[in-house]
Amino acid sequence: MSSSLSTSFRQVAILLWALALGVTMTACSSGPLARKLHLEDTSPDAALAYSQGLSRLTPAELTRERTVLGALPQTPFNQVRIAMLLGHPRVQQDLARGHGILEGVLKSTEPAAQTFHPLARQLADNYGERIKLEIQLERQGQQLKESQRKSAELQDKLDSLANIEKSLIPRPRPGKPEGARR
Repeated sequence: MSSSLSTSFRQVAILLWALALGVTMTACSSGPLARKLHLEDTSPDAALAYSQGLSRLTPAELTRERTVLGALPQTPFNQVRIAMLLGHPRVQQDLARGHGILEGVLKSTEPAAQTFHPLARQLADNYGERIKLEIQLERQGQQLKESQRKSAELQDKLDSLANIEKSLIPRPRPGKPEGARR
């Protein structure tokens, strides 16, 4: 229990450090974010700081960043950063690809990848949930379209029945028979 507690405190400390680093990064000059960060720091802390920096980039800069990261060696650090970029809300998302990259990092037994396992697990879980939600949203959209189609068909049938009823020759109302008048 104490090891999981210390791991949680470590993760919170990493997050706080990343937030503090993210605030100081606003003073960085323009250009791809991969060049702004110290590339010699390839720790999970640096990856968290990178994630914070992504939110300050324009969509054009994010697209450029994707190109820059694609040209870098595929180390666990760069793979996590690519996955972060693939899941960023302001670019064309590819959560399935990002999830696959993160699963690759999680399956790796090399020491460099193992330092990223907690972060990669968190991101992979997040991406997995987002993928499930997208699938559920797509299903609901399909169900809504089907429901609207059926509703339109039923309305057409009701309209047809109403038109048939209007076109019927009106029959005289039966009056009371003569014998019933007493």
